[in-house]
Amino acid sequence: MPSPAPHRVHDSLDDFVARTITLNDVSKTVHVAGRGPGVIVMTEMPGISPEVARFGRWVRDAGFTVYLPSLFGRDGAVPDAEEAKAVFRRACVSAEFRAFAANQSSPVTQWLRALARLANAECGGPGVGAIGMCFTGNFALTMMLEPAMLAPVLSQPTLPLDDPGGIESAPEELAAIRCRLEREDLTVLAYRFEGDRYCRAQRFDAYARALGDRFEARVLPDSAARAEGLSPFFDEVVNGPHSVVTAHLIDEEGQPTVQARDEILSFFARRLRPTGGTLQCEAAGVDRLSGR
Repeated sequence: MPSPAPHRVHDSLDDFVARTITLNDVSKTVHVAGRGPGVIVMTEMPGISPEVARFGRWVRDAGFTVYLPSLFGRDGAVPDAEEAKAVFRRACVSAEFRAFAANQSSPVTQWLRALARLANAECGGPGVGAIGMCFTGNFALTMMLEPAMLAPVLSQPTLPLDDPGGIESAPEELAAIRCRLEREDLTVLAYRFEGDRYCRAQRFDAYARALGDRFEARVLPDSAARAEGLSPFFDEVVNGPHSVVTAHLIDEEGQPTVQARDEILSFFARRLRPTGGTLQCEAAGVDRLSGR
């Protein structure tokens, strides 16, 4: 039987260590858990929901140190539709994000690139992975400008909101990223539902033109999305298939969304696990976590 959707109860996140991390003179709360190579999980709208935290725990339980930065919203909350829309509106006008501008990156990606460097320094290994979702979907790609980043995953990248075929990266950044992907034999994984109104086929076509065969797209049928028992934001505002590994994931063996989750975890393992030996994360407080 599938497990129930974990959206009705606020998640205390008490199995994570809440750290205040200052990088580039900017401080943010980052929830950290686990042991092993670092993986940065960037939340979708409207914040670190219980479903986003659940995905972070799956990454942790697969043998990684999860860094879950608080970028907007109330951490662990299940907001009603009106509160969630307010979070979305604030993010759209925030100086940290470029919600309506193609061909340029959100300023917050500079901070996230610094977080990738920190995670690699704390956890060791060949590098770190990252997944962006929805509003943060393209951030993992821009983070490839940081040498420590080795495993980028884009889940339903939504920005820019006003251009279905736009990419939230400058052309010169995309060119540099493609050169790096080819030089180091790296790839980018990306996921969307076929009928997603916010991440359309035009965007994946643009990624394919920019990155060539280094861009590996996965398009899931709309029938693979959870359609019942959604939180108010996803039921009333999103109103359709969108979040591949969080809200619309059907946690049942054999489901396409579970297969997507497992492929992502395997992707992180292939790129981040050294041959032989065991990594020991040295992040403050993380080495004491049992992961449970």
